Amino acid sequence: MFLQGYLPSIMEGTILTLQVAVSALLVSVVLGLIGAMFKMSPSKPLAWLAEVYSTVVRGVPDLVWMLLLFFGVQMLINELFAQMGWEAPEINSFFAGVMTIGFIFGAYMTETFRGAIMAVPKGQMEAGLAYGMSPLRVFLRITFPQMVRFALPSFSNNWLVLVKSTALVSVIGLNDVMYRADTAKSITQEPFTVYAVVGCIFLAITSVSDLALKRLEKRYSTGVRETEL
Repeated sequence: MFLQGYLPSIMEGTILTLQVAVSALLVSVVLGLIGAMFKMSPSKPLAWLAEVYSTVVRGVPDLVWMLLLFFGVQMLINELFAQMGWEAPEINSFFAGVMTIGFIFGAYMTETFRGAIMAVPKGQMEAGLAYGMSPLRVFLRITFPQMVRFALPSFSNNWLVLVKSTALVSVIGLNDVMYRADTAKSITQEPFTVYAVVGCIFLAITSVSDLALKRLEKRYSTGVRETEL
């Protein structure tokens, strides 16, 4: 029997991996938008905070952040609750994995969204404000729809790297595809076959994602290209 019947278990882990990836993407998008707004803010403390966030996070390996935030935050929580005489809650591995990956890629998304917003002509935003639109409405009606087109290439790359980075959550005990693959490898003694299957799974996810995102990019750029021509 192929992989001694562990293939269904690996596929179940793949579903969990996808859940982690999508959830982390949502977190990173929110943090990226906030970070981009802070970086472009006239407030120096906010701009400095965003600069430190994007610089420090991108300069430290993802695995270090995963271990640091999971174990470090748990230790801080344990110490804080011990001082209060309460029983400390245990951080859920899924939540920790999602928030850590989202935190890491929020720094990359910050630069992606900042560059995309800067690519939108300022005159259009100024015209919206001159017509009495609120800054939020200007962003939602004018800036955001246009920044999507500029952000998509870098956004696509970030998503593909994020998907591959989900393999790190196995080190904090999350029962994802890599964790199940390690279990299957130990029992079947077929490391090459097991990891070849996992590699094909990640390749399939990233390939489908790449095709979908390229179509989306083409859809957002078609009208612009026709106008330029």
